[in-house]
Amino acid sequence: MREYLLTLCVTAAVTYLLTGPVRKFAIVAGAMPEIRARDVHREPTPRLGGIAMFFGLCAGLLVADHLTNLNQLFEKSNEPRALLSGAALIWLIGVLDDKFEIDALIKLGGQMIAAGVMVMQGLTILWLPVPGVGSVALTQWQGTLLTVALVVITINAVNFVDGLDGLAAGMVCIAAAAFFLYAYRIWYSYGIEAAAPATLFSAILMGMCLGFLPHNMHPARIFMGDSGSMLIGLVLAAGAISVTGQVDPDALNLYVGSEKEAVHQTVPVYIPLLLPLTIIAVPAADLILAIVRRTWRGQSPFAADRGHLHHRLLEIGHSHSRAVLIMYFWSALIAFGALAYSVNSASMWIVLSVVFLSAIGLILLLLPRFTPRTPRWMEAFVPPRYRRRRAASAGAPAAATGALRAAEAGDGDREPVAAGVAGVNGATAVGHRARLGERRTPSGTDARSAPTAR
Repeated sequence: MREYLLTLCVTAAVTYLLTGPVRKFAIVAGAMPEIRARDVHREPTPRLGGIAMFFGLCAGLLVADHLTNLNQLFEKSNEPRALLSGAALIWLIGVLDDKFEIDALIKLGGQMIAAGVMVMQGLTILWLPVPGVGSVALTQWQGTLLTVALVVITINAVNFVDGLDGLAAGMVCIAAAAFFLYAYRIWYSYGIEAAAPATLFSAILMGMCLGFLPHNMHPARIFMGDSGSMLIGLVLAAGAISVTGQVDPDALNLYVGSEKEAVHQTVPVYIPLLLPLTIIAVPAADLILAIVRRTWRGQSPFAADRGHLHHRLLEIGHSHSRAVLIMYFWSALIAFGALAYSVNSASMWIVLSVVFLSAIGLILLLLPRFTPRTPRWMEAFVPPRYRRRRAASAGAPAAATGALRAAEAGDGDREPVAAGVAGVNGATAVGHRARLGERRTPSGTDARSAPTAR
């Protein structure tokens, strides 16, 4: 565990330290596209954050190769090299797209080629555990097609959900954490060495996301772009392929006792079939809905629009930060709910906890205008928007007092601001987010500072 944590920390540190210089390089290189109609940010923001994430991936693999226990993984398995080859290819395609906006069909072809490169080097699905049948061996063509399909679906699901500051990196980090715990349990508890590559990939993926998130949280200073979203999607898919198609379920020695007990005990074996889907359940649902919506309108499935789940959360009144947190909540609930079920499928408390948390999530969705206020003694530890406003001074005009009361009501009472409006700082689609705050003139009117360039 210590070596995995060391690899995670090194990956996060390299990604974090390189993101700043990469941001300056992106500005100089002109990788700052104009604001589009579907965008929710207000100022041109540099892309190419995937450059720092890719070098973080390389640093993580390099450190793991020099550690005592993880070094054996590179000697016995070719999967880390397969991952690096596919990641380098998909990263180059993403960098070109961030700079020159290449065609969607070209990107799709590049994704399939990157998946094929990994298959050629041994990172492929060899068999599938089927309930009631057991382990079913796949032919070479069946394994290749299934592997390519899983890689392409995961990459595009992550790419589709990358629409708000910190959304894609946070959701993939949550998914990687759940997958790391599952793969580590198989590797450590059952002593199955074939699960070690998936454990390493998940640790590195967490480091990439954690190192990039401080620069990408709202208001974002840099976007990961397609070079980052497609990269983390491929790494996530590589871990799922490794633990699903490389680990033999028979090695878990769960087929013991009566037939009824064997069926019940092998339920966790089938979780690898579902966990890669549950950890991207929200992005995958968004992907499917987008394809159906665009096809129904007679548009191309690759045509961009403002109908994604995170866009709809903004439209019903949620702030940018709250919409991201709600998406985090649902991703964690699905991923860790499946993880808990794989550990103890017979516990009714797990089902009840998932149902209870789902009810809380639905309540959060239905209360977009609720702004919690913290006690006075905690105001120094929370963001300014959760603090109580000070009472108006005795000589303040009535209009200023009314403005303070309106501000106290929260962000939901403000009208949505159209994209591209000058004077709006940050990436929120609802309400004003002034970085330098508001200052009040002697006449009682508001004087807002102009937004600073990022």
